[in-house]
Amino acid sequence: MASGRDRPEGDLARAGNSAGPWVVYMVRCVDGSLYTGVAKNLAARVEQHNQGTGARYTRSRRPVELVFSEPAADRGAALRREAAIKRLDRKEKQALAADRPNASPVAE
Repeated sequence: MASGRDRPEGDLARAGNSAGPWVVYMVRCVDGSLYTGVAKNLAARVEQHNQGTGARYTRSRRPVELVFSEPAADRGAALRREAAIKRLDRKEKQALAADRPNASPVAE
């Protein structure tokens, strides 16, 4: 069973309240796999993944490259969107990343 610390929002969610600029993101790992998560500070979160202090999944798949990001109204909306993206198949995730590469983490 995965612990909350394995989830990308684990430490970030505990660091503050749910207000603020949440973002849903997807990174491509060095092995070509895609990892989806949520964060309040996207640049810092991607750096955590690349330093090996991010999610357990990405630790052995570094470096990672940001391929998709999308702003969310709040933490709940970010988590719902993350779950929806995780339900997509690989082809759909790749299309999503191709349609909106590195979208700004701030409202458009």
